Amino acid sequence: MDTAAGSPAVTVREAGPEQRPVIERLVQLYRHDMSEFLGHLPGDDGLFTFRQLPLFFSEPDRRALLIHHGPTLAGFALTRPLPDGATSISAFFVVRALRRHGVGLRAALELLRSRPGPWAIAFQQANAGAGRFWRQVAGAAVGTAWSEEQRPVPPPAPPGLPPDVWILLDTGPSASPASTSAPASG
Repeated sequence: MDTAAGSPAVTVREAGPEQRPVIERLVQLYRHDMSEFLGHLPGDDGLFTFRQLPLFFSEPDRRALLIHHGPTLAGFALTRPLPDGATSISAFFVVRALRRHGVGLRAALELLRSRPGPWAIAFQQANAGAGRFWRQVAGAAVGTAWSEEQRPVPPPAPPGLPPDVWILLDTGPSASPASTSAPASG
């Protein structure tokens, strides 16, 4: 991935089973961030549960990935296939110290480019920062060739949540070319 002048490379690489504990620890930070929008609460042991996480290490079409900024661990992403053939970004997390420095944008673009084809990215309407971020990613990845729609939040989310916003785009061969260098924000 191209880097901004003097900025360490951002890489997104699949996490193997030996890296599962790293993802599990980062998921605690992610679930805490998302608790504002999804109502997640820690258990009596102080830990947030994420019952679907083991599936990203056992089902062949699901992927758990680690994001690095140079040699530094920066976050993670989880992807899964959808019935319509698109790939969903189920979770995407960058540590707060690296947010708004282009690390998330560069990681998201590398992730989208790693698997050309249709993608579906969900976020909560109340999460305005996520909306700005994913719209910026979509524009950088495919120009104006993306759409947005609302869909119900799937279980096991708490009942009564407003619908998720989904960004739909296709990074396949006919996609608009993305810029070769990402802006520094994101």
